[in-house]
Amino acid sequence: MADWFLLMFQFLLLSPALTSSSPSVQDPESVVQELHKITNNSRRNLAYFSCGTGNPIDDCWRCDPNWERNRKRLADCAIGFGRRAIGGRDGKYYMVTNPSDHAMDPKPGTLRHAVIQEEPLWIIFKHDMFIKLKMDLIVNSHKTIDGRGANIHIGRGPCIEIRNKSNIIIHGIHIHDCVRGGSGYVRDSNSHFFWRSRSDGDGVLIHGSSFVWVDHCSFSNCYDGLIDVVHGSTGVTISNNYMTHHNKVMLLGHSDSNEEEDKNMQVTVAFNHFGEGLGGRMPRCRFGYFHVVNNYYTHWQQYAIGGSSSPTIFSQGNRFVAPHDVDHKEVTKHFGSSKDEWKRWNWRSEGDLMLNGAFFTESGDGAPFLYEKASSMEGRPAMLVTLMTAGAGALACKNGQLC
Repeated sequence: MADWFLLMFQFLLLSPALTSSSPSVQDPESVVQELHKITNNSRRNLAYFSCGTGNPIDDCWRCDPNWERNRKRLADCAIGFGRRAIGGRDGKYYMVTNPSDHAMDPKPGTLRHAVIQEEPLWIIFKHDMFIKLKMDLIVNSHKTIDGRGANIHIGRGPCIEIRNKSNIIIHGIHIHDCVRGGSGYVRDSNSHFFWRSRSDGDGVLIHGSSFVWVDHCSFSNCYDGLIDVVHGSTGVTISNNYMTHHNKVMLLGHSDSNEEEDKNMQVTVAFNHFGEGLGGRMPRCRFGYFHVVNNYYTHWQQYAIGGSSSPTIFSQGNRFVAPHDVDHKEVTKHFGSSKDEWKRWNWRSEGDLMLNGAFFTESGDGAPFLYEKASSMEGRPAMLVTLMTAGAGALACKNGQLC
């Protein structure tokens, strides 16, 4: 197994396409070819990996009982459009020991003090803690927030914001009951602070950023969105999360008038469990290219996948279970346009499993190159989705045991 991980690391490290820091649109053919290679390797090694589930992210690192000593291996396991998000892999470890927060003068040992540093950092936690932030947590580039090994909650206050940054991983955190932050000064580095107006109240806001990976977090009950990816953010993967009890779950694309920024967005939504008490936006998309693959949908009150402004949406290998207690069995919702217009939008369902009356309304001509551009990994059979998403959400990892 060590040899396989070493080869994988060397491939990622030496590939010119992966070492570039530019947030430009990724070449879709190289993305698809690379992800096919990784997922095929994972499949071939399932018998070798005694904990193999068919989930290529988890099979990359969760089989290691020494995960705590090898935490940074996680950075080599991202897939999809956010596969280049290495976070703080090339930096030191930073141990959070204090759950307190101060927006302008964060104490060493606090989460805010860690995320505002300029250098790459892999941030871990000494013990269980509940962090109630005073202002939105403004995360600097090249940071990993790694909650494994502790029960970490961020909630009952403003939550996480990634604005015009790159290379960030958020993993293993419970994010819930997020509220709007008030106006005030907030520090985003040791040498800089700024006045910010009232925030939206998202669990995680990704604004104008690139190479971001949100994995194995548990989300619920925030003021606005659980995860919003807006203003041209690209190279993003949202995977293995468990989302419950929220109306507007996930927004990908800022507004119908924001084409110039959002048309090059590329976002992968994979292996998530969209659970009880959800309204819609799983996700809602604008412009751009969106690969929604191998997710488990067990409830929606209005719709599951929607959009406006002609996004390309490739729904592949998902398991949709239409709720019993609502009339809205349709997975899809086209916003703000007549049928004559939205029937030209490229939305395709491939290998999705529709249960309890669920149905997907396809549209567009289905030009192959558009779906290649929207494809970020090889989808697996929908019948495997329950297994692949069984561990969605923040994990209860213990040292010396498989996570």
